[in-house]
Order: sequence, then C-alpha cells, then structure tokens
Amino acid sequence: MTINFNKNNDGLVPAIIQDSETKNVLMLGFMNEEAYNKTVETKKVTFFSRTKQRLWTKGEESGNFLNLVSIQNDCDEDTLLIKVQPVGPTCHKGSDTCWNEENTQTFGFLSQLESTIQNRKENQEDEKSYVASLFRKGINKIAQKVGEEAIETVIEAKDDNDDLFLNESADLLFHYLILLQAKGFTLNDIVKVLKSREK
Repeated sequence: MTINFNKNNDGLVPAIIQDSETKNVLMLGFMNEEAYNKTVETKKVTFFSRTKQRLWTKGEESGNFLNLVSIQNDCDEDTLLIKVQPVGPTCHKGSDTCWNEENTQTFGFLSQLESTIQNRKENQEDEKSYVASLFRKGINKIAQKVGEEAIETVIEAKDDNDDLFLNESADLLFHYLILLQAKGFTLNDIVKVLKSREK
C-alpha cells in the first residue's frame, strides 16, 4: 500500500475509524508514517496527536483500544479508512463515537421498518393501521399470518414468476418483523444467534 504522507506539509494523513461490524464511523484521527507502522505492527490503532505532538495509541490510558481489522487507502492515496473492533467507548468524553451517537448495528431501511412497526405496536388504537390491527388481534393471528406468507413464498419459489416470488418474500419478511416485535425481539437478536453459530 502506498500512502502519500507528503501531500500535506505536516506529514499527516486523515484516518477515518469505522467499526468493522456495525459500519458506524467512530472518530477521525491523523497518522504520520510512524503511527501507521506502529498500528500495523501492534494491531492497535495509533495516531499522531497534534495536541501532544507525539504518537498516541488510542486506549493507552483508558484501556479503550481500537483493535485493528483492516486498513484501506483512498483513490488519492492520502486518506485511510481503518476498520476496527473497539474496546469500550471511543470518545474521550465516554460516548461510543465522537459524534455522541450509539454504536449500534442498523440495517438501513429494515431498521426504519422495525421502528415503524414498534410505533404501531405502541399505538394500537390507530384504526387505519394494518399493523396495529394485527397487534390488536394478538400473537396467534400474527403467527398465523407468518405461516400463510411462508407457504405462499414456497409456492411461488417453485414457479417461474420472479415478481410474484419477490412480492411474497417481502410479505413474509414484513410479517416476520411484526412477529419479532410481538415477541419482544428485533433483528439484532436474530443476528446475535446467527453469529453465535459462526465457526
């Protein structure tokens, strides 16, 4: 990997720190060549501190290390994307990220959909909401809907109409997310189970 440490007069390049699992950006630091080499050697992210004017391994005092997973260089060879496994909070103020955000796993649109379903669960009096109506009918009706959608998905999988198969698959996933909420769980709980099975 070629890194252009000479592009800036101070010999530093920005280092974007990203959680390798959640994909959340945790912080931004700066590295000189020595900090980069120490990071690669120790597998613990080390920066050049512009305040202290010395090398600084994240966690050297707090114990909240950033364990190195991988390093990527950008197209101009002057900015690093460093994927890590954080130990404890990243920010010196105690938060998960330097933007005071929680470093939680999200699934893009599916997480938004989960949030909407949770809102409908908490506001079951909404007469216009299909999801709220399912929650009013209870767990048996929700589980029944998942079973129906699963059967319809299997039927369409055996035919050649991709559009129908994808629509039934969407219905199955949608109703499964409702069932998870009805049981008090989320996709993150399922991910934990799957990860525990990883060999």
